Amino acid sequence: MENIKRWKTRDPIPPEVEEALAGFHPILRQILFNRGLLDFRQADEFLEATRPQDSDPFSMLGMQEAVDRLAFAVNRGERIAVYGDYDADGVSATALMMQTFKALKANVRHYIPNRFDEGYGLNTEALDELAADGVQVVLTVDCGIRALAEADHARKLGLDLIITDHHSVGPELPPAYALVNPRQPGDPYPEKNLAGVGVAFKTAGALLERVGGGDFAPDSLLDLVALGTVADLVPLTGENRYLVRAGLEKLSSPQRQGLFSLMQVAGVRPAQVSSMNIGFSLGPRLNAAGRLDSALAALELLITDDLMRAGQLAQQLDNQNRERQRITRQMQELAEQIAIPEGTLPFLIFAHHPEFNPGVVGLTASRLVERYYRPAIVAERGDTHTRGSCRSIPEFHITEALDQCADLLSHFGGHAAAAGFTLPNEHLPEFIERLQSQASEQLASEDLRPLLEADVEVPLSDLTPELLRELDRLQPTGQGNPEPTFISRNVRVENARTVGRDQSHLKMTVSEGKRPFLDAIAFRQGHWQEDMPPRVDLLYNFELNVYQGRKSLQLNVRDIRLPEPS
Repeated sequence: MENIKRWKTRDPIPPEVEEALAGFHPILRQILFNRGLLDFRQADEFLEATRPQDSDPFSMLGMQEAVDRLAFAVNRGERIAVYGDYDADGVSATALMMQTFKALKANVRHYIPNRFDEGYGLNTEALDELAADGVQVVLTVDCGIRALAEADHARKLGLDLIITDHHSVGPELPPAYALVNPRQPGDPYPEKNLAGVGVAFKTAGALLERVGGGDFAPDSLLDLVALGTVADLVPLTGENRYLVRAGLEKLSSPQRQGLFSLMQVAGVRPAQVSSMNIGFSLGPRLNAAGRLDSALAALELLITDDLMRAGQLAQQLDNQNRERQRITRQMQELAEQIAIPEGTLPFLIFAHHPEFNPGVVGLTASRLVERYYRPAIVAERGDTHTRGSCRSIPEFHITEALDQCADLLSHFGGHAAAAGFTLPNEHLPEFIERLQSQASEQLASEDLRPLLEADVEVPLSDLTPELLRELDRLQPTGQGNPEPTFISRNVRVENARTVGRDQSHLKMTVSEGKRPFLDAIAFRQGHWQEDMPPRVDLLYNFELNVYQGRKSLQLNVRDIRLPEPS
């Protein structure tokens, strides 16, 4: 039932753009054009990833009011609470603001809700607790933009609520003391795609500019910005590109004991750290704490200076990540049994169960989207409420779909491709019916097969160390700036074998019929080994493989096809 993927090669670079980009390697020119960079200045600025000139945090709507209130609280010794989220973005943002306030010797505490007891975002019980603790100012990071009732509750408690967030706004804004979110209507700040930690960084920078941070430099926070930005899958273009590249430089010589320990358990070499390491190694371990238990362990890891404690916490997160992987596999199998009975694939996959782990529902939904190329929702059905996570495909904007069901939902929010919600159980049947109806209407005429886009078709002989050095200038890659992807056709398979713990991956050596031979790895494609053809077409990323100190050029194969008949 898994979809056969579609391949598409991007349009060739027009002669006038080729001429404008003549100073770059020919293959790099094509990739730059594919990224929408049409002249030398644009391309050079992109490759250099310089700090944007129009990045003044005070140009954000609400920033002046937020900073004035925070500065007053710092100077008067008022108790401040940093209220974060339990994912890697929220935890990074919480750590960033805690470090900033500690540098200013502020009277500050943190609060991260427990996913299992409290759910996502602000809640009234937490605000009651903070008020009882003497808190006067609550600063949210990575949450709050849709918390209308909670903001009203904070006001009734006498709490000054400052919301900093990056999620899409609803039709009504919460009645907070100040709102900082570049996505809110009328906000002139040019970069709309900051992560929650990015908005927190701008807030911290503005506060330090207002109060004066002494020897504390805002740029020392950039490692946290890179962590949260990459882990939250926001586009790595514009200002995010600068922030992540600068943050990766910090991570290459880690000053935080916790991050150094986390890199050790994850097998990440600091000197070679990349956005891919964050996305596939560091981010998942930080997220694992909040998925299975409390995110406070991840937060403590990011702020502790204690060597022994950092090592203990890093090992704990690594163990939790392994357990998270096991639970995800089990939940995917059960979700498939529930949502795809007798092999009938709906336009929208919806699985709910009382025993689903609410910390892993989003990951399970992602696996279903990856396998079936349908929007997928996986939810834990509790005694009174159902809490779920949604993942989607480009053809279906999941948060807009939830907007159409807002009257049924207690809470919801997210992006085009990912969202979360809570609703009373009595509304669950109608909710499912409405979403399925929307999906059927919007997707019935679509070709629902994953589309893999390649930047350019090349012969294997073009894959040289020089090209790899040129491609490295595109880093950091990720959302919005994908790893360059190539197609090579009719390549000869010199040898192939399955590898991995469960023999599910395919290791090959390929050539154009003569040396040099190139190594290739095809993850989760070991099934090809059973009847491997002598020649294949490959769609892949070109990379440097480092194994036991040995470096080699390698194709990271994303898809394999039989050659088209000549």
